[in-house]
Amino acid sequence: MNRISYYEQLKVLARDIRLKYGLFTPEVRLSDLRRIYKEYGIKIDLWQRKLRNLRGAYFNDDSGVTVMISKNLPEEPRIFTMAHELKHHLTDSDLGFSYCDQYAKKIEIGAEIFAAELIFPEQDFTAWMEDRGIRAKKCKSETIVHLKRDTKTTLSYSGLVKRAEFLGFIDPGAFARIKWKKLEEEIYGMPIYKKLRLRQKARA
Repeated sequence: MNRISYYEQLKVLARDIRLKYGLFTPEVRLSDLRRIYKEYGIKIDLWQRKLRNLRGAYFNDDSGVTVMISKNLPEEPRIFTMAHELKHHLTDSDLGFSYCDQYAKKIEIGAEIFAAELIFPEQDFTAWMEDRGIRAKKCKSETIVHLKRDTKTTLSYSGLVKRAEFLGFIDPGAFARIKWKKLEEEIYGMPIYKKLRLRQKARA
């Protein structure tokens, strides 16, 4: 099977999983992944050690199925990593072991594609853009911020940019220097939790 066909099949699989587990929005939570993991009998092992570029690993051996995830990952990267490792369980369990820093490999690229589709399907992404009149190469950085806020998606800004690039809404690398959290605050204002922190520091 060529790469394009392989990746398209993974997108179909991701959409099937969304339907099976009632994931009808781009706001996929850790609780959703834990529920899916529980049904598939996948144990989660959070590890403390910092390993360069290593976000997660999949094991299928005599002890059962385990996904190891860096405990230091923030919520959105952890959601994406759990979705990535779910792909390995569904399609690569015969390998016995896989770890997600092997970006050059077909199965690892496939896991990234599966994870992105599981969280925010391409069709939904495109529909949001088209409903707002965003055409090819016309997406602005502010549009990505509005999309994330409007959909409440747990796909990270970097994931949304990759999706926008792949679907032709922006040129590759066009948003490479954007500081997304800063831009988000410029548009929507500082989050309440940050305001509270500043007040606490001022009182200290």
